[in-house]
Amino acid sequence: MSRVARMPIVLPAGVEVDIGPAQIAVNGPLGSLRQFAHPLVTIVKDGSSLQVSATDSAQRHSVALSGTFRALIANMVQGVSKGFERRLNLVGTGYRAQAQGASLNLSLGFFAPRCLCLA
Repeated sequence: MSRVARMPIVLPAGVEVDIGPAQIAVNGPLGSLRQFAHPLVTIVKDGSSLQVSATDSAQRHSVALSGTFRALIANMVQGVSKGFERRLNLVGTGYRAQAQGASLNLSLGFFAPRCLCLA
């Protein structure tokens, strides 16, 4: 079995998962997401966690899909509970960033091109 698929997916409070034969639906405070299910992957809800496993562990494709689906469902759960966040790090001197409402103001220094004289 895939090492990724062995880890259970913990469902935070307020997140509901509906597992159907053709698709998985995840509903939370920030919205709802849907993903088509694959017949080589089994998803079992156990209380407040989900377990993903391969239906036939002898097939490499089934094992690979179980890890892929575990990652997809974990990302869906995170998306409907916490949302997407991107953190930026500015390293060096002469850089400054300010968040002003919905926009990002970046001061990234000054660049003076050298003059190439071909005379």
